[in-house]
Amino acid sequence: MLKILIPTLLLVPTVWVIRPNHLWPAALAYSLMIALTSFSWLKNLSETGWSYLSPYLATDPLSIPLLVLTCWLLPLMILASQNHLASEPIGRQRMYITLLTTLQIFLITAFGATEIIMFYVMFEATLLPTLVLITRWGNQTERLSAGFYFLFYTLAASLPLLIALLLLQNTTGTLSLLTLQYSNPLQLTSFADKIWWASCLLAFLVKMPLYGVHLWLPKAHVEAPVAGSMVLAAVLLKLGGYGMMRMLTILEPLTKELSYPFIILALWGVIMTGSICLRQTDLKSLIAYSSVSHMGLVVGGILIQTAWGFTGALILMIAHGLTSSALFCLANTNYERTHSRTMLLARGLQMALPLMTSWWFIASLANLALPPLPNLMGELMIFTSLFNWSWWTFILTGAGTLITAAYSLYMFLMTQRGPLPAHIIALDPSHSREHLLITLHLLPLLLLILKPELIWGWTN
Repeated sequence: MLKILIPTLLLVPTVWVIRPNHLWPAALAYSLMIALTSFSWLKNLSETGWSYLSPYLATDPLSIPLLVLTCWLLPLMILASQNHLASEPIGRQRMYITLLTTLQIFLITAFGATEIIMFYVMFEATLLPTLVLITRWGNQTERLSAGFYFLFYTLAASLPLLIALLLLQNTTGTLSLLTLQYSNPLQLTSFADKIWWASCLLAFLVKMPLYGVHLWLPKAHVEAPVAGSMVLAAVLLKLGGYGMMRMLTILEPLTKELSYPFIILALWGVIMTGSICLRQTDLKSLIAYSSVSHMGLVVGGILIQTAWGFTGALILMIAHGLTSSALFCLANTNYERTHSRTMLLARGLQMALPLMTSWWFIASLANLALPPLPNLMGELMIFTSLFNWSWWTFILTGAGTLITAAYSLYMFLMTQRGPLPAHIIALDPSHSREHLLITLHLLPLLLLILKPELIWGWTN
């Protein structure tokens, strides 16, 4: 764990001492080296318990895929932001890379923490760099209100979790994940215990986000710069799923009866947010709502509490992280050329950028879970576990799948097909940097078809 964490910490001073003309290539090379080193974690997936143990940091088959995804994303964010920040003063460029690196440090510590209270502190700490990214480097004036939404939704839901964790510490005498799973099961019977259960999960359900408490996400995505959108979609939402998976093993007896309304709300959210996607005119907003729809399935898979549900949820989280991050990068390449997120004004781009269209096509198909991509594998496992629980869920999941296919194709056809609008006169050609960026998103997704056991989690 420290072989990744210490080089990441050293990247912060490196960014501030390096010569201006070498800043971006050096930061990219350094972060890519860290990402490649993180692959060494994957060789330990055959073990079912914890590995790389230190008193506070450890990895297990549930956290390793998310840790590798976090490390893989930093070079991609640096690659995506170069053009966006080219006109900024060098001090701000250094600050931007420092924020991204700080965010990665917090995320690695959150996914690797063995103490739940340490996980909670890092879970909250990720708010600060993300908030600065949205409010300082966002595109429109609404970025301040988007930042407020993001901050207060997450903070308001997190306070009950802190109280619940202090109560847990009081009851069991420990908050270590290493010992909690072997301690005596909690006797949860009273009404107060049910409120405690809800407060334990509320913070994670808002972070996912569950339909109904999702309003902060489209606002934050639309206003964030490209790196903010990428890290928000790819990793920050997954903190919610990871936290739920960790906590539900402790809350075992109550989840069976209390999870019903949340599963139904999550599946209803899949249909509702999918329908909202079909009405969107803003490209980034459409991709953001599609994230809410996919995370609804993940919530359902986790709350069912079967091995298949957990595995499907983890696979879908990793696959969705790569897919939605790629879609936000593609949306950004369009925005940098047309200066509009409105799909009606930036359509027919196949005529101008034919190679970009092939990337759009692969990313759209991944979003609608085309076989044999890991997206479909995760969804099928969740569908199976939900169907096993109640066959009524088949109606909701089936409708959700159809709507997902409809809006993914709608997004592709609106942005790429048809005649080029008359107001688009001269477009920059697509750059090698952009093609490399999308390749590094979609290549891991395609390679996971050949070796999906890397992201199966703890049911090996």
